[in-house]
Formats: sequence, structure tokens, C-alpha cells
Amino acid sequence: MPTAREALLVAALGALVHRPWSAVRMADVARDARVSRQTLYNEFGSKEGLARALARREADAYLQGVRRLLAVPAPPARNLAAVAEWTVVRAAERPLLRALLTDAWSDRLPRPRPVRAGARTAPVPAQRRADEGPPAPGELVASAAAAAGERWAAGCEIAVRLALSHVVAPAVPWSRAGAGGAAGRDGQCAEPESWSPTTPTITSVIETILSVETTSPRKTMP
Repeated sequence: MPTAREALLVAALGALVHRPWSAVRMADVARDARVSRQTLYNEFGSKEGLARALARREADAYLQGVRRLLAVPAPPARNLAAVAEWTVVRAAERPLLRALLTDAWSDRLPRPRPVRAGARTAPVPAQRRADEGPPAPGELVASAAAAAGERWAAGCEIAVRLALSHVVAPAVPWSRAGAGGAAGRDGQCAEPESWSPTTPTITSVIETILSVETTSPRKTMP
């Protein structure tokens, strides 16, 4: 059974299906989650706190998926290609994650703002972590690369950056989502079918990269 906090986060994401973040009302989020408004404010403190929690939830879920894929017993190149594919598909399904990875925010999304100077520390541990702010795109990529371990970190970072280049500018039009990002289930963009044909090519590229000595592109890339 989901906690009240998780139910509120799910309700907030659901509200974004029908309206931009500026029009999402805290009272409606509490009602949809079937909890009191006081519980909502106890958990997040404010609507800005809720936005920060949503961003942290998306980042954590993405990194959890990266770690799960890297743990699959398979050749490293295959695992890294799977991480690249996961990045493309997940970013297409989750506009908030796409914004976190690319720093391309729209007015519809709950872009988190920093905690005001002098504000009281949140009493809920999960909210204190969220209030630290979401990771910047480079930090999120670096965290994904670190999950691969020292030996494969550079290759993982390259794989994620290749995936993000596809997220920003897909090579083939999506069949179920137009350039504007047609909403799918739960208000997320439909999964792009354009990625699947490129997977063998990306796998080959990653295998080539791993066959030679590489250094982390973090030294030269922002």
C-alpha cells in the first residue's frame, strides 16, 4: 500500500495530464490522493516543496533503472546499450525527467525553485533531501556513469550522452507522438518507436568505444 507521500506525488503527476503546473491546486492534489490538505503541507511544506519532491522522485527512479540494467549479467557493451535505450524511452515517457536530463523546461512542468534563504528545515527526511534541489543535467549523467563502476564509467557516460542526443533531436519521427509530444498514458509522451531500429547501431558504437582506451568526456563536455 503506497504511503501518503507517494499517493500525493502520484496525484500531482496525474494533475499534470489535464493542466499546467501553474493551474494545479494543492487542494485538488490532496483530494485526489484521499488525504487531508494538512497532510499534504506536512509532507512538502508548500507547492514549491512538492515540485522539488517530484523532481527528486523522477531522478531517483531513473538512476534506479540504470543500476538495474547495469546489474544484468551480460557483456558490458550490451548493458550500456540497454542504459542508452532506457534513457531514450524513459525520457520520452516522462517529460519531467526529460527536462532534468536536458534542462529544457516548459511552462507546463513543475520546475523546482531553490529553498528560500532562512526557510525552516523540513521536518520530513525525504523532503529535506528533496529541498537540496534536483541534480543538474551533468550531475545526473555523472551519477548514471558512476553506477557502472570505475572501469566502465566513461563508456556509460558516452552511452547516456548518445541517448540524450537522440532525445534532443530524434533521427526518425516518432510514430505515436508528434514533434509536440502527444500525451500518452498518465500524461506522459508516448514511447518512441524510432529508437528500436537504432539499438544495434548504438550497440556497435559502444562496443567500438569500449575496445579502445577512453577517458571520461566529462573533462571536455559540459
